[in-house]
Amino acid sequence: MMEIADKVARYEAMLRIALERVEIVASKETSTEFLTMARSYYEDGLHFRAIGDLVNALICFSYGHGWLDAGVRAGALRTQ
Repeated sequence: MMEIADKVARYEAMLRIALERVEIVASKETSTEFLTMARSYYEDGLHFRAIGDLVNALICFSYGHGWLDAGVRAGALRTQ
């Protein structure tokens, strides 16, 4: 079974890479909302990891990825 620290590191890396590769494809206002939420959850995840709260860090990284996924499914974002 994967340890939580390993899972946090994996999810953080996946979200960081996705944020680096995301492209806006719809109205800037709509796309920006999805990106802002994803980036906010990424930053929150980094904070929680830094203070040793790995459960909330994992939750934040997962939610951030969910916002990107929702943006892609809504047609506002595209990932490479």
